[in-house]
Amino acid sequence: MSYIIGIVVVLGVLIFFHELGHFICAKAFGVGVEKFSLGFGPKILSKTIGKTEYRLSAIPLGGYVKMVGEQPDEEIDPVDIPLSFTHKSVGKRMLIVASGPFFNFFLAILIFFSIFTIAGIVSLQPVIGEVAAGLPAEAAGLMPGDRILEVNQTSIETWADMAGLIVASNGHPLTFHIKRDNQDISVLIIPKKDVMKDIFNEEQTRYIIGVTATGDIITRRLGVVEAFWESLGRTYFICEITIKSVVKVFQGNISAKNIGGPIFIAQVAGEQVQQGMISLLLFIALLSVNLGILNLLPVPVLDGGHLLFFGIEAIIRRPVSIKIREVSQQVGIFLLMMLMVFVFYNDIMRFFTD
Repeated sequence: MSYIIGIVVVLGVLIFFHELGHFICAKAFGVGVEKFSLGFGPKILSKTIGKTEYRLSAIPLGGYVKMVGEQPDEEIDPVDIPLSFTHKSVGKRMLIVASGPFFNFFLAILIFFSIFTIAGIVSLQPVIGEVAAGLPAEAAGLMPGDRILEVNQTSIETWADMAGLIVASNGHPLTFHIKRDNQDISVLIIPKKDVMKDIFNEEQTRYIIGVTATGDIITRRLGVVEAFWESLGRTYFICEITIKSVVKVFQGNISAKNIGGPIFIAQVAGEQVQQGMISLLLFIALLSVNLGILNLLPVPVLDGGHLLFFGIEAIIRRPVSIKIREVSQQVGIFLLMMLMVFVFYNDIMRFFTD
């Protein structure tokens, strides 16, 4: 039951915000909106307000905003020309199309901001749990239970603070001020260069001292401004990782078997429902960024494909021919269908092998 609740909530929120972006921007530029639909196919519920029909449709794998004059070859009543999408400037059309993905990024920022301002941010305490043998920390005499207070006279509040200074040291000596059994102790440690594999299975050089955290956490409350900047940073980080992951899949560094579809999303969403509201919201934020990036890919039928055509129109000063658009959309639909088949296959194989 939690899987059903999870997928309905997750997809519903993601689709609503994406289409809401198109809707608000279209209205702002005076474009008439005929339909605002959550889902595709036969309608389940509908209500018309003004000239817009708001509907809930049967297939919950997307949604759409149907605008007046959306298709270049569409016949339009002369009275509706001021409301026509096609008759707006190319810049306005690009903003209307781009607003969907950007609202997905906005949703992620909003979720992170809400969590950080209400629940705070959770970090590891700067307390040593284990000291690796043969590495600089052991040689300097660090011990389990030591609390790191300062590194090079920089106050340490979280484990990430300390780790960041070690990584940035480039192997230069660091003075650690620690508390051990109510005693303050200072030690000099020279970080050692180490080679490790990152999440993309690529070798990276870093500097370490050979310690791990106890795993104890601390919750830190953030002010409004700090929470906002932290939200932007988290969203940017997810964007960066997602884009790199897509590139690595095409390069073959990451197996395409890791790509998940609706079944996988339902499984994870169900697990997040069981873990609590914050876990579910964080999962929605992650997927929202992924959806925004996916829609910006220059594939016909996706928002990115439309942006590509509008960009070409802005350069050559005339719309791309309808024939080219039709062929491109057919290719785009084919590619998306192949992707859907592939992710469903991955989901099924993952379901039976887990």
